[in-house]
Amino acid sequence: MTLLLTHVACLAHETPPGHPERPDRLRAVAQTLGEDRFNALVRGEAPEGDLDVVGLCHDGHYVEELRHLAPSSGLIYLDGDTSMSPGTWEAVMRGVGGAVAATDAVMKGTANNAFVATRPPGHHAEINKPMGFCFFDNAAIAARYAQRTYGITRAAVVDFDVHHGNGTQDIFWSDPTVMYCSTHQMPLFPGTGASGERGEHDTVVNAPLADGDGGARFRAAFENLILPQLRKFAPELIIISAGFDAHRRDPLASLNLDAEDFGWVTRKLMDVADKSAGGRIVSVLEGGYDLQGLKESVAAHVTALMGD
Repeated sequence: MTLLLTHVACLAHETPPGHPERPDRLRAVAQTLGEDRFNALVRGEAPEGDLDVVGLCHDGHYVEELRHLAPSSGLIYLDGDTSMSPGTWEAVMRGVGGAVAATDAVMKGTANNAFVATRPPGHHAEINKPMGFCFFDNAAIAARYAQRTYGITRAAVVDFDVHHGNGTQDIFWSDPTVMYCSTHQMPLFPGTGASGERGEHDTVVNAPLADGDGGARFRAAFENLILPQLRKFAPELIIISAGFDAHRRDPLASLNLDAEDFGWVTRKLMDVADKSAGGRIVSVLEGGYDLQGLKESVAAHVTALMGD
């Protein structure tokens, strides 16, 4: 059984006109997952997260500062890419709560896996810094929450967003109990993710791809580098940072993946999870900025999660 969690409040995070991270992204995902072929999904609303859970990954002063910065009207800019509107804070906290609720569901066995369709994304948010459209790192929070609540000793975060998840790497750099694996285009924002960046305990696995690389190079990066390291690590829970901006249609990057590449990698990660994690996977939406590419890619990803 695959659980889908989302919330209408995530549409209320407004961004400037022309900004790629826009509410229509979530509407496109909802439209696709509303098709008859996804009737078997178990659907729920993402609850609001708790600040103490956010504190598992982010500095308390940063969390409080961000909460008090939330405007009552208009937009405020935290950097050139990242802004807050009156609806941003609840949207961010629904993302946190969705990731936590999905983790509860898969750890308790009420779902085999879960997809959390919320925005804004999270994997660029560092311990004490928002950036790249992101405020709190939902995938990292889910991993740490699983460890605290269910005694997970080894968790893995696997990130196939086209941009490197510098925030997730920052959070887990010196943590031997969480493996972070990423494919991403280089050079590209945020500039991190070289293959030599391996963390203090060799639990960071970066597999950068080059401008123009397509599905064959992407699949080889997983087959030759990421999947062997994951199998050796034997995670008890896999969190996917599911960004779909490596799709060939995406305007922010220049990799040439097709929707089925996302289906393929999802099935590969499910195989790893079946062997060491009881099949437990929590997937959280990150990037993906061409609406048609996003629809096709999410459909392939969720179809794979459902076992179809």
